[in-house]
Amino acid sequence: MKLVLHAGVHFTEEDRLMKCLLRNADDFASKGVKVPGHSKYRGILRETLNAMVSAPPSEIARDVLMDAILDDGDAQRVILSDANFFRTPKTAVQQGMFYPAAPVRMMRMAQIFQHDEVEIFMGIRNPAAFLPILHSKSDNTDPVAFWGGRDPRDVVWSDTLDLLRQAVPNVPITVWCNEDTPLIWAHIIRQMAGLPDDQKIIGGFDLLSSIMSVEGMKRFRAYLKDHPVMTEHQKRRAIAAFLDKYALEGEVEEELDMPGWTEDLVDEMSDIYDEDVALIARMDGVRVLMP
Repeated sequence: MKLVLHAGVHFTEEDRLMKCLLRNADDFASKGVKVPGHSKYRGILRETLNAMVSAPPSEIARDVLMDAILDDGDAQRVILSDANFFRTPKTAVQQGMFYPAAPVRMMRMAQIFQHDEVEIFMGIRNPAAFLPILHSKSDNTDPVAFWGGRDPRDVVWSDTLDLLRQAVPNVPITVWCNEDTPLIWAHIIRQMAGLPDDQKIIGGFDLLSSIMSVEGMKRFRAYLKDHPVMTEHQKRRAIAAFLDKYALEGEVEEELDMPGWTEDLVDEMSDIYDEDVALIARMDGVRVLMP
């Protein structure tokens, strides 16, 4: 079985993505893709992984979990989504590292589902915008505990992804930048479901409608109607053009509130983020979804 794990990350439209997947659950099921409600697996999966701190999983752990997930059904591909899979926002950054628990959590996951094909899907976002949020949520903002002596410029996603690749080298990872999500929303959904880009889905513009004015969405849909035959790339170019003109300002601009940070630092961190994404795209076993 193919097991797709959407591991967030936090504050990257993870809840909206799960809702969109569930809206398509019936259509996906007809193609052998199961999207179970999170109440069926999040609790029992966390309990199983936490129990593995002191003991290996039982021989029936996988079957018990799959019974709960599939509810006596069958599927060729299962999509699980939990932004807390790699821990909660309170411990998302420790010692200047994003999600330091991720490698061990995935090793345990791979151990349980050793006979299945496991994949990781995760959105990432600019540390310049993400770190202030996680700092405000952290259960320990002591500089040593949170930053570990590292400069904010040194907190990069490639460190976490490199450790993940070392921990589970046979688990492919698909990553996208949250900043690009409005342009590739439908593509992300289809990739998670293993569907071609011309496959019709419900809610392909869910995210776009939340950040674009009503007038903009009306004109955008009219444009699509007038241009029924477009490639996915052409659609993304159209989305970018309409967003440039009709985006809701308060929805696309972020307020950064980190004491001591300057605009120059934020700009420098943003440049480092771009370089880091390019590095991630070159990693073996990792692909980056881009507009």
